[in-house]
Amino acid sequence: MPAVLFSLMLLGALCSLGESMSREEKSRLRNQVVEMFDHAYQNYMRKSDVDDALGKFSLTLIDTLDTLVLLNKTTEFEAAVRRVLKDVRLDNDIVVSVFETNIRVLGGLLGGHSMAMMLKDGGQNMQWYQDELLHMAKDLGLRLLPAFNTSSGLPYPRVNLRHGVRGPETRTGTETDTCTACAGTLILEFAALSRFTGDPVFEAHARRAMDFLWEKRQRNSNLVGTTINIHSGEWVHSGVGAGIDSYYEYLLKAYILLGDDQFLQRFNIHYASIMKYISQPPLLLDVHIHKPLLPARTWMDSLLAFFPGLQVLKGDIRPAIETHEMLYQVTKKHNFLPEAFTTDFRVHWAQHPLRPEFAESTYFLYKATGDPYYLEAGRTILDNLNRFARVPCGFAAMKDVRTGSHEDRMDSFFLAEMFKYLFLLFADDEDLPFDIEDYIFTTEAHLLPLSLSTTPHSQSIPSNRTSEEEMDDSNFEWTCPNTRLLFPDPAYPRHLREPIRTAVDKSCPRAAPYREPGMGRPPLRAQDFMANNPEHLELLRRMGVTLIHLKDGRVQLVQHATQAVSAVAAEDGVRFMQEMMELSSQQQKEQLPPRAIQIVSDPFFGRVVLTAGPAQFGIDLSKSATGLRGFVTVAEPYSGCSEITNPEYVRGHIALLQRGQCMFAEKARHIQKAGAIGGIVIDDNEGSSSDTAPLFQMAGDGRSTDDVTLPLLFLFHKEGNILLETLKEYREVEVLLSDKARDRATIFKGKPRPGSQIES
Repeated sequence: MPAVLFSLMLLGALCSLGESMSREEKSRLRNQVVEMFDHAYQNYMRKSDVDDALGKFSLTLIDTLDTLVLLNKTTEFEAAVRRVLKDVRLDNDIVVSVFETNIRVLGGLLGGHSMAMMLKDGGQNMQWYQDELLHMAKDLGLRLLPAFNTSSGLPYPRVNLRHGVRGPETRTGTETDTCTACAGTLILEFAALSRFTGDPVFEAHARRAMDFLWEKRQRNSNLVGTTINIHSGEWVHSGVGAGIDSYYEYLLKAYILLGDDQFLQRFNIHYASIMKYISQPPLLLDVHIHKPLLPARTWMDSLLAFFPGLQVLKGDIRPAIETHEMLYQVTKKHNFLPEAFTTDFRVHWAQHPLRPEFAESTYFLYKATGDPYYLEAGRTILDNLNRFARVPCGFAAMKDVRTGSHEDRMDSFFLAEMFKYLFLLFADDEDLPFDIEDYIFTTEAHLLPLSLSTTPHSQSIPSNRTSEEEMDDSNFEWTCPNTRLLFPDPAYPRHLREPIRTAVDKSCPRAAPYREPGMGRPPLRAQDFMANNPEHLELLRRMGVTLIHLKDGRVQLVQHATQAVSAVAAEDGVRFMQEMMELSSQQQKEQLPPRAIQIVSDPFFGRVVLTAGPAQFGIDLSKSATGLRGFVTVAEPYSGCSEITNPEYVRGHIALLQRGQCMFAEKARHIQKAGAIGGIVIDDNEGSSSDTAPLFQMAGDGRSTDDVTLPLLFLFHKEGNILLETLKEYREVEVLLSDKARDRATIFKGKPRPGSQIES
């Protein structure tokens, strides 16, 4: 464990034990989950007849089938099955992901079949059902089999549902690499298909792929990589997140579903290596597979949130509690788990596509500990979904967790997984239509019956037993934990969580960079450099430093010592570049988070959120509880680089300005003198967008900017055009400048809420 993190973990503050949640409150939250599901599902059924994502299947409908049964929506389930049988056609000339089609569509059909058979056996529902979903699942399985036509047995990552992988008409079959999870997340669905149908071919192919991954593991570390060449079996780096996550999950769950000790043996060997090299509680860091003591990257992705749940199944509760608590604190910091975040818990990738893995681990930890703390974590998930992701037509993925801006998407796994785990978290046994312990969850949370382990399967499936010298009883320890032994003290989970809260919220000071004594400063200091100063550019030229303007508006510095006017000037250039790198590194550490510009006037009422860059001067919006609200107007001159000529329009308004021709602070001073209450600078680089460009911060002008007392925000060209076009169409446009997007209740507090207009 890094010394820095360890020192932080000693600073945890004591807090009281969580009180148990009343049955009434659990019931209220459970009903809230059902209401949220209805909001998402009914809007999907009204607005999305067919998904194009995977072969024009009704993807979300198939993915949601067993969720309907779990939530006691038997009538809706029966109608959904009939609609799938009526509308879905698999004979499409389209290339699909083998991995996604397996876990979402094949898994969804098998989960639906399991639920249909359970209901039919109950004697009241689905009496007409004659294995139609299973027949459709076998048809799909046969269409996926051509992908396994490789020398290694690992499947191609993509397949054409009509033409397979051979021939020019397939438009696939040329790929050489696949992710480990893509090849190793097939055994549950394919084995279930074999045992439901009695055809061993599916299980045989999935086992062969798993065997190849095991044989190709790095023998010194016993790790597998994230990406593998399907022909040569060469690896890249290793971890437990994206690209590799469900391979480990399926090893353990294959043992649970199929009863084959070999899968448990392999999982336990891998798990020991994960805990040795990758796990640095509460962190999980990717490492280089051939040098497992060397980290491969300094950030973690949100998919690793499944791992505490897997550790619960393994019986290793302590690290599960620690990693989950780290993820919970990051969630509370940003409302959702960013798609990726750094080891000091800053946002690396700001998107959040409504992933369910954190809810999954929360459910499993509550099942293992009975600690009401995890019910409160579930309440947090519900509240954040309703406050920040709920929209009139369902729930929208977050484009940027820092600003609250949305993407126009709601992935099928949101309905398939999120609401299952949240419902189960707040449900008692009597609330469930069947015994959940009789089923195992696939990685997409589809339900497969454990009775499949006793279903006879063909002896033609090779066993590939591990050699006796590798079989060790120690690999079977703690596979079925007794939580009474793990938790003799009810405060035990709390004591593990306490220090991690501090680790997420604080950072240790770093020592100043070493500088050799006696080394002089270059004639131009990096902190004084201004890219539009001709004298500074001439000094750069003399030092052999070239300035390059990038398309996104940034500048890049490159030094060639041979182009300096003298050896002394070249040394000055080297020191200037070192100083500039130190300054850049420091600025990145001090980087301000993005801000939000929210259009709150009719007909938007806060639904349009634009991601904006902050200024390193002026009013800090993060310290304002309400932000700044006002109408926008275009300043003249548009550059804002001289005295404003239309002060009568700018006064009391938020002025729109164009980037360029002068320093940002100079623009701010001019509009402030004209009476503006705030400013928005729009990028002049056509095509720039917050989707593709890094966050832009507006720096000062090298002198004191204490005189600037208004907020100034920056919009890239794409987002700026949205605002300008809105102003052109509606003339009166009111916006809210804030540190992050606000919900309608906050925006219209004390004012009439235009709810009926929005909902319509």
